[in-house]
Amino acid sequence: MKNWKYVAINIFLIFHILAISTWCLPMTNPFVQVCRFAVRPYFVWTGLFQSWDMFSPQPETTNAYLEAIVLYQDGSTKIWSFPRMDLLSLNERYHKERYRKFVEVLLDGKNSVLWPDVARHVARLPGIREGNPKKILLLARWSTIVYQDDGTFTRSPLDEDVFYRYDVEPGDLQ
Repeated sequence: MKNWKYVAINIFLIFHILAISTWCLPMTNPFVQVCRFAVRPYFVWTGLFQSWDMFSPQPETTNAYLEAIVLYQDGSTKIWSFPRMDLLSLNERYHKERYRKFVEVLLDGKNSVLWPDVARHVARLPGIREGNPKKILLLARWSTIVYQDDGTFTRSPLDEDVFYRYDVEPGDLQ
């Protein structure tokens, strides 16, 4: 029994090291692409995925964040903001950095299957659940960062879009 555990742990570690190495290689040859495709479900499921878009040659040029507009049964509203790195202390950023990546993934339309769960999560939050929420609107706000010829950067005006509407069911608040 002890040997079985030792073998299983070693197989996991070898797989994990090879998977991370393959995933993080900044190459796009066919073999690496096949390996990435094979390990993608594991990385997405565990939240270990990483992209190279924060580095060259084409860094991310959009500053985006999420908010939820909560509509209550009595007609009142409340805005709840997902953690934003630019508004947090260094210590808070360390603990909540995954929210930045979560926002990137959530805003990708390919991941729309997550939107109802995110809306239900917001409806269940303390301070929101007690108010008997009726509807949750997920709102994306963003501005584009533009590189100027003189070497400076400017930010476009803030834009916004309600990209998902969710009607809260009584069972959602359990």
